[in-house]
Amino acid sequence: MRANYQVEVTSGVFLLLGIAAMLWLATEATDYGMQVGDDTYRVTARFSNVADLKDGAPVKIGGVTVGLVERISLDPVTFDAIVELQIDGRYADIPTDTSASILTSGILGDRYVGLEPGGALEALADGDQILITQSAVVLESLVSKYLFNTGKEEGE
Repeated sequence: MRANYQVEVTSGVFLLLGIAAMLWLATEATDYGMQVGDDTYRVTARFSNVADLKDGAPVKIGGVTVGLVERISLDPVTFDAIVELQIDGRYADIPTDTSASILTSGILGDRYVGLEPGGALEALADGDQILITQSAVVLESLVSKYLFNTGKEEGE
């Protein structure tokens, strides 16, 4: 009977460690709770489709988080999504010709804004707009385009 008790305790401890590992992985993989410093500046970017980008999503350059998505709103005239980015002040030398793309990170599919710096000598300042943008690629639309265009012959 004693051996059975030890197996149950060992299994319980193993199960609790597994649950703790899953919780840790879930919080680390989603970048929730990330903060930027007090010294920040804000820039905006317009996208035709932001897919499931959320407030608080990271803004990255070369895989390094440099800021957060502060707010996403809709322009009532052009129906573009306006994404406000809060950039940490340590990265105040990002060129004005930087491009912004909405990308997917990892297997979980979380969206983030990726910045690709240009070569301009002037740096982005508080209130500037990033003009070169690439909207999110939506997998469902790619699949439907492929499915509905496969039957067409060239020249039709």
